[in-house]
Amino acid sequence: MNIQTNDIGHVIQLSIAPVFLLTGVATKLTVLMNRLGRIIDRTRVLKEQLRKGPNVECHEELDVLYVRWQLINYALTASTLCGFLICVVIACLFLGDTANLPLDRYIAGMFVIAMIALIASFTFLLREVFVSFRYMRMHLHDTPAPEPQQMTTTH
Repeated sequence: MNIQTNDIGHVIQLSIAPVFLLTGVATKLTVLMNRLGRIIDRTRVLKEQLRKGPNVECHEELDVLYVRWQLINYALTASTLCGFLICVVIACLFLGDTANLPLDRYIAGMFVIAMIALIASFTFLLREVFVSFRYMRMHLHDTPAPEPQQMTTTH
C-alpha cells in the first residue's frame, strides 16, 4: 500500500462536501431532539393533570402529542440513517483511494440513499410541524383573551 500525499489531499477534498452535510445533519438531529424533549415535557405535565381527575382536553392533547412523537421519532431515525451513510461514504472514499478498490458505485448508491433518508426526515419534520400548527389553530380561540390592564401613573 503506497499512499501518496497528493492522493490523500485529493480524497480529503472529495470528502469535504459530505462532511459539511454531516454537520448539517447533526444540527438537524439537535433540533429534532429539542422538539422531542418539549413533547416529552408537555406529556409529563398532562399526565400529572390527569392524576388529579379525568380531563377530556388533556386526553385530546395527549393524542396529538403521541402523533407528534411518532413523527419526530421517524425523522430522527431517517436523519440518523442519513448521518450513518454519510460517514460510510467518507470512509469508502478513503478506502477506495488508498486500497485502489472500485467503490465508486457503492459510494454513489449510499449517497443517494442518504439523500432519500434526509428527504424523508425533512418530510416527517414538516408533517410534525403541520400537526402542531393545526392543533394550535384549533385551540387558538378556546381560551378567553386576558383583560387589558389599565395603566396607572404615579406622580
